[in-house]
Amino acid sequence: MSSSQQTDRIAGVLVGQAAGDALGAGYEFGPAFDGPVRMKGGGPFGWEPGEWTDDTQMAICIAEGLASDGVNLAKIGDRFIEWSKDARDVGVQTRAVLSAASNGARLHDVAQEYAASHPKGSAGNGSLMRTGPVALAHLDSAAQIANTASSISALTHADPLAGEACILWSVAIANAIATGTIPDFRMGLAHLRHDRRPLWTSIVAAAETADPRSFNPNGFVVPAFQAAWSSIVQTPVPRDRGKHLRLVLENTVRIGHDTDTTAAIAGSMLGAIYGASAVPREWADALHGWPSSTANDLASLAMAITERSTR
Repeated sequence: MSSSQQTDRIAGVLVGQAAGDALGAGYEFGPAFDGPVRMKGGGPFGWEPGEWTDDTQMAICIAEGLASDGVNLAKIGDRFIEWSKDARDVGVQTRAVLSAASNGARLHDVAQEYAASHPKGSAGNGSLMRTGPVALAHLDSAAQIANTASSISALTHADPLAGEACILWSVAIANAIATGTIPDFRMGLAHLRHDRRPLWTSIVAAAETADPRSFNPNGFVVPAFQAAWSSIVQTPVPRDRGKHLRLVLENTVRIGHDTDTTAAIAGSMLGAIYGASAVPREWADALHGWPSSTANDLASLAMAITERSTR
C-alpha cells in the first residue's frame, strides 16, 4: 500500500463515519423504506443538510484526545462531559452516565453503577458509534487497539457486549486500513475472552446471512453492529469498488430506526476500506458539524492521531 493510499484510508475513518452519520440524520427513528436516500438533514433534531450528529461529535472527542494526549481516559472523559453540556442530542444511557459524573476520572465507576442498576438496558450502541478513531492510535498492534477500545467504551457503557463490539470493530478497521479489503471479523475474536467467542461468532454469522432489515430496531449494540456489517457484506461490490461506500451507506439508512448511528458505524469501516476519496464529492463538500469542522478538518485530525502514535 502506498503512503498516499494509507493516508486516504486513515482519513476515511472519520470522513466516512461523518458521511454515514449526516446521511442518516434525516431519517432517524423512521421505518425501513425503499427509494432514494438524500443528504437532506432534518430528522427529529433538525440537523442541517450534511451536518453530523452526536455519533461523530463523540468520535471527535476521542480523536482530539488521542491526537493531543494519547490514551488518557480521564481527559477523554472530561471532554465527553464538557461536550454533553451543550450537545443537541445525547443518547439516553450516555447522558445518564455523563450527567452523574463530576469528572472524567469518575466516569468508569458511574458507568459500572449504571450497568448494575440497568442489567437489561446498559448495552446501547453509544460506544460502538464512536469507536473508529481508536484504531488509528495503534495501527501496528491489535492487542493495544483491543485494550483501548474496551477501556474507552467502558467510560459510558460497562456492559461487556458494548466493549466487545468496539474491540471487534476497531481491530477490523485497522486491518481494513492495512489491506484495503473488507476484513474478516473472526480474526478479532482472539482479543475476546475465550468463553465469549462462540457468542460473537454467531452474531457475525447472522449478520452475514440474515436480511439486513431484520436488524431493526437497532438501538441495542448487537443489532446496530449487525445492521452495519450486514449492509457492508451483503451489498454487492460494483466494478468501480469506490462506489460501494455510497451503495452501502444508502442501504444502511434504508434499514430504518437509528439510521444515523448504524450508517456512522458502517461509514467508519467503509472509509477505512476505500478511503476518504470514496465519499461522494457532493457529500464531502456538505459535511460539517461540531466543533465548527469540515471534512478536511476530520481528515487532518485522523492523520494527527497516527502521527502522534509514531513519534
